[in-house]
Amino acid sequence: MTTYHLIDSGDGEKLEQFAEFVLRRPDPQALYPKRLSIGEWEKADATFEIREGKGKWNKAREFPDTWVTQFDDLSFSTTLGSFKHVGVFPEQETNWKWLKETIAKSVAEGKKVSVLNLFAYTGGATLACLSAGAEVVHVDASQGIVDVAVKNTELSGLKEKPVRWIVDDVKKFVAREIKRGNKYHGIIMDPPAFGHGPKKEVWNIEEHLVPLIQDAKELLHSESLFFLVNGYSTGFSPLAYANNIESLTKRGGQVESGELSIPEKDGKRALPAGMFARWRSY
Repeated sequence: MTTYHLIDSGDGEKLEQFAEFVLRRPDPQALYPKRLSIGEWEKADATFEIREGKGKWNKAREFPDTWVTQFDDLSFSTTLGSFKHVGVFPEQETNWKWLKETIAKSVAEGKKVSVLNLFAYTGGATLACLSAGAEVVHVDASQGIVDVAVKNTELSGLKEKPVRWIVDDVKKFVAREIKRGNKYHGIIMDPPAFGHGPKKEVWNIEEHLVPLIQDAKELLHSESLFFLVNGYSTGFSPLAYANNIESLTKRGGQVESGELSIPEKDGKRALPAGMFARWRSY
């Protein structure tokens, strides 16, 4: 059961349902007119507003500190977080389904699947991989964010599945894994435009992404299965991402790339929401 829906979008905003709560948030990709009336938008339970460079949630009703939103069999702790975030990125649902399908096929053939999830945030991709039968190494620079990911595995009934939680700078972790000789059947990365590691290590996507992708390729098992890169930075395009992993087609399979999007509830329109490139070995 899925309890998330994009109700409407437009004029730089999106109106979404997360379980029993309707939220109104800014979205710079909603560069077209709204379809619903202003009256419908004003029924939102909470609205994120930016004034004088500062943002805050204006609530029309009482909210718990957290509540649960479901995407099929995956459950997420949801909250009114800072800078409009709520703890889950719904546009990733298409990637979660792709990961499940890819992993489940190999597991059904009796194969072990190990996955490295970098910049793993609250664990959407980790949950998808675990639910399909993979073992996962989940890496993120924030202890607090990793704690939420652990909670999400519990909410999704995946607490006993094989996962290692790593709080570390992604670049440093990958470099150490290369030295250790560890290998993975699948690699996922969802890098931010800018960020900091737990020891204030600097991440700049324009400087660091291409070398990281090249290093991560060294961690792929000889029987590797997939490589997935997500992105939101305007400095890149789906084709640029695809070109960085195109060399993997020498192992077989193909690379596909495109826009991530969220379909509106009536299915007639979709909100653009990032980009992806992914390789699969078959």
